[in-house]
Amino acid sequence: MTQETISTDVVIIGAGPCGLFAVFELGLLDMKCHLIDILDKPGGQCAELYPEKPIYDIPALPVVSGQELTERLMEQAEPFGPQYHYNEMVEELEKLEDGRFRVKTDGGLVFEAKVVVIAAGGGSFQPKKPPIPGIEAYEGKSVFYSVKRMENFRNKNVLISGGGDSALDWTINLQPIVQSMQLIHRRDGFRAAPDSVNKMHALVEEKKMQFHLGQITALHGDNGQLEGVTVKGNDNNEFQVECDTLLPFFGLTMKLGPIANWGLNLHENLVPVDTEKFQTSEPGIFAIGDINTYPGKLKLILSGFHEAALMSQAAVRYAYPDAKVTFQYTTSSTSLQKKLGVA
Repeated sequence: MTQETISTDVVIIGAGPCGLFAVFELGLLDMKCHLIDILDKPGGQCAELYPEKPIYDIPALPVVSGQELTERLMEQAEPFGPQYHYNEMVEELEKLEDGRFRVKTDGGLVFEAKVVVIAAGGGSFQPKKPPIPGIEAYEGKSVFYSVKRMENFRNKNVLISGGGDSALDWTINLQPIVQSMQLIHRRDGFRAAPDSVNKMHALVEEKKMQFHLGQITALHGDNGQLEGVTVKGNDNNEFQVECDTLLPFFGLTMKLGPIANWGLNLHENLVPVDTEKFQTSEPGIFAIGDINTYPGKLKLILSGFHEAALMSQAAVRYAYPDAKVTFQYTTSSTSLQKKLGVA
């Protein structure tokens, strides 16, 4: 049976925070959206990698988790009736003779849209694995590359490996609920916020955790259950560290996947855009959030929100060049308030 083509104003590739906020901004301009995401739920990297990790730099929200931010953005977008398509990866993107875009997914969905917005974060992201022999046997059982539920680590003997923000943040956030906390890093310098490093050192001084210098060379245990690791210290001497859970935080490898084959200009696996419209090298295709690049780019969620707002103004003019577009404020426009269901 031939898959029915779905017609819409906008296809948004990626249902992370920037894609979700774009629904709101486009909705205010009467642009209907369908969102496609390779994950099985909304929220992108926020929900997948650190749903419970606090975020501190969202305007007006002194602290919010990735999960709560996702839920609030979904609620904000709800009045505009967006359609979500999860567990789908966009494989083909082509421009039709009438100027619209045809988008096909690996699951057989076909869309035709006036505008395409790429909000795919860094593309598909995969954790960098430490070069430890046999680590695969422990993955998902006692070795984890992300923390999706803090409660899963309660009363565990946790060893965290790494020296970046994720390693330090989770050391501090998990320490109160675990049986024991240890951190290992190959040197005493860190690529993390100084405040986090200071907090970690304070926990060590208070004997609430241990810090080791060195690198893990071997894992020990049976049937995927970790019992301890061998560490090679900076003096080349080996020592053993007991633990039942290992969290290696060595960063992420970003892969653009099919985006690299869509004919867009790329720069170091990112999509260059202008800062007026956030349009790519292909008119009608826009890119917002971590996937794009331009002079002065900051990879912050709040920057992506700003990009979504300007992109939306350009997108409606591209899709409906003859329409009169009047800029309005939600605080004073009764027509916008009716759209939001608050008038």
